[in-house]
Amino acid sequence: MNRRKIFEFTGVNLLRFFILITGIFLLVFLYVIFSRGGKVVSWEFLTQAPRKYMTEGGIYPAIVGTFWLTVISMLLALPLGIFTAIFLTSYAKPAWLVRIVRVAINTLAGVPSIIYGLFGLTVFVRIFHFDVSILSGSLTLGVLALPVIINASEEALRSVPRDFREASLALGATERQTILRILLPTALPNILTGTIISIGRVAGETAPILFTAATFYTRMLPSSVMDEVMALPYHIYALLTEGSHAEKQVPIAYGTAVVLMAMVLIISALAIVIRYNIRKKRKW
Repeated sequence: MNRRKIFEFTGVNLLRFFILITGIFLLVFLYVIFSRGGKVVSWEFLTQAPRKYMTEGGIYPAIVGTFWLTVISMLLALPLGIFTAIFLTSYAKPAWLVRIVRVAINTLAGVPSIIYGLFGLTVFVRIFHFDVSILSGSLTLGVLALPVIINASEEALRSVPRDFREASLALGATERQTILRILLPTALPNILTGTIISIGRVAGETAPILFTAATFYTRMLPSSVMDEVMALPYHIYALLTEGSHAEKQVPIAYGTAVVLMAMVLIISALAIVIRYNIRKKRKW
């Protein structure tokens, strides 16, 4: 066996080993969460409000709050992220300025989420006087998700073969028509991939909503975007750090984690189904 085959054999088996280790850790993680939280989840747990200092009852207000924070933040961030990616790939000049903007976007993607929370507190809560509310939290989460969406959308647009653009322009289509009818529909499945990643991050963030949207306890559902809300990730944090009845609250925290994971998986699955249907239609 020559050196090249030895390296190839070693590399392939190392990859298999790392995949196996990753799979084991994933299974252990899921087992711990579901074994401790699965027995807590029930219909009453999903449809009732907390009672008796959050030692009984359910997490319905937190589910509603997380849903609205996630949906509104994505409705704000997704169009802005896609439009920014279109501008950077098709219109932005000069090249040195575009490079600076991309460096800034990549830097924002790596900023700790607590910094976004402080930004939201300063700008949306205090300067704009939105107070602690769904609107402030959604705007903060939208800013947090924006760099990921821009990068994913830009890469998706760049992955479209250049021949598509040139053929469209050669047939007399304008730049706007080429982008709306050729580039965007072709890149949409890959854009949705970035959106799925953003949804998972937005739904599970605690620090950005800690100062901008979340409340420790409420039995009321929000009546407008100016209301503060409970949220699943903050509810887990509150149960594990602020509670005084650990024997009752820790199982509820694990049950909340199960619901949060299921909620993210359901939203992500819907996005995956939409992406698959778009790709299937384009093949025809």
